[in-house]
Amino acid sequence: MEFSFSSLPLYIASFLLFFLVKQILKPKSGKKLPPGPRTLPIIGNLHQLMGPLPHRTLKNLSDKHGPLMHLKLGERSAIIVSDARLAKIVLHNNGLAVADRSVNTVASIMTYNSLGVTFAQYGDYLTKLRQIYTLELLSQKKVRSFYNCFEDELDTFVKSIKSSNGQPMVLYEVASTYLYATICRTIFGSVCKEREKMIKIVKRTSLLSGTPLRLEDLFPSMSVFCRFSKTLNQLRGLLDEMDHILEDIIVDREKNTEILKEGKDDEDMLSVLLRHKWHNPSGAKFRIANADIKAIIFELILAATLSVADVTEWAMVEIIRDPKSLKKVHEEVRQVCKDKGKVTGYDVEKLDYLRLCLKESTRIHPAAPLLVPRECREDFQVDGFTVPKGAWVLTNCWAVQMDPEVWPEPEKFDPERYIRKPMDFYGNSFELIPFGTGRRGCPGILYGVTNAEMMLAAMLYHFDWEIADGKKAEEIDMTEDFGAGCIMKYPLKLIPHIVNE
Repeated sequence: MEFSFSSLPLYIASFLLFFLVKQILKPKSGKKLPPGPRTLPIIGNLHQLMGPLPHRTLKNLSDKHGPLMHLKLGERSAIIVSDARLAKIVLHNNGLAVADRSVNTVASIMTYNSLGVTFAQYGDYLTKLRQIYTLELLSQKKVRSFYNCFEDELDTFVKSIKSSNGQPMVLYEVASTYLYATICRTIFGSVCKEREKMIKIVKRTSLLSGTPLRLEDLFPSMSVFCRFSKTLNQLRGLLDEMDHILEDIIVDREKNTEILKEGKDDEDMLSVLLRHKWHNPSGAKFRIANADIKAIIFELILAATLSVADVTEWAMVEIIRDPKSLKKVHEEVRQVCKDKGKVTGYDVEKLDYLRLCLKESTRIHPAAPLLVPRECREDFQVDGFTVPKGAWVLTNCWAVQMDPEVWPEPEKFDPERYIRKPMDFYGNSFELIPFGTGRRGCPGILYGVTNAEMMLAAMLYHFDWEIADGKKAEEIDMTEDFGAGCIMKYPLKLIPHIVNE
């Protein structure tokens, strides 16, 4: 959290006085809240969440207080869900009650005040956006229409690795470059002339937003003191830069009257969005505007690069650390792709064992271990306890996916567990929800997973891999770090050796 005070003693004194008075005057609630650790005056349980890995800290607290737990975070109440049974009750059975998002200050700035599908509040606008996403932007048919684009960029990806043959490379950086290229191509239909500038904005935004919970989110009544935060002003500046770039692209594209015609199967995402702006083909009560389009594009770029790069890095390191899995996935990829001499989108659809490896990696290392927080729209009951209106609802999907009652040897990377017990990771099995579930589940799962699978397949088809610095597989440092998501604290460095030219 960032504290931006110019006269710290005065603000602290005002802060303490304000909340002491508020505590005295606050009426007692008769609601039976879930159990939780004791709170301190004013800060509640914040002192217990100061560790670097909140998903692990929350799991330790839940082990003591139960899988449905109440915490007081400053002025805010938070309900923590940490097992599959309760995840189903809260996110599915009471899905409408928790269909709103908890929008923090950083997210509000980055999404044009909660436009876009991730942080929009539940209602007609969100329904329209999800319909556009699932039927036109990110459907299976649409993702397959992008295969040629993915394959073109994958060729560049492979060439860049080949140029490092025998030399150490940072996997995350190479993966990110491929992902930036593919998302820009699929959004804009061609190489965007401002792509490099956009990439710099996205990277800088990621660094600044790495700690999303700030003082004004935890103590809304004190937000006036944080109005001139340096970090928030920097984020606003970055958004302004991105806004100008996207506005120019939209205005230029709208000069082409082809966007007013009926959509084609191979049209890019921007054309889809502009068609909805001009034609409103879904018949919704309102049409999307330029601000909506810009918010959607920015969130697509962020989600399709940062989280997918994390997923790919974790999957690669787990495969390399497990000789059995590495041998099997090598054999599968090289058998399926040998006739074409490269990886194609339709070949990737046949790579069943690779998909099991990716599924198992996202179980152990979900990109967003606490998912995206929701906000309760109305009181409801769970196991005799009240989840109160206005509370944040955080699902610790990492804790759910590491439950030893469901997952024998949960810390072990074992892709074949899904052969013994089939389970998907698209939100239908509440024991495995790395991308969320229900009304607020991630609509871009297929797009992201396809890109991760294509990168992994290409790396394992064309190259054998050696760990840099002479380390053995078991010596790779698996320490986690928590920023915009859960990442490797020490990026994976590998040495490629060309196998298939």
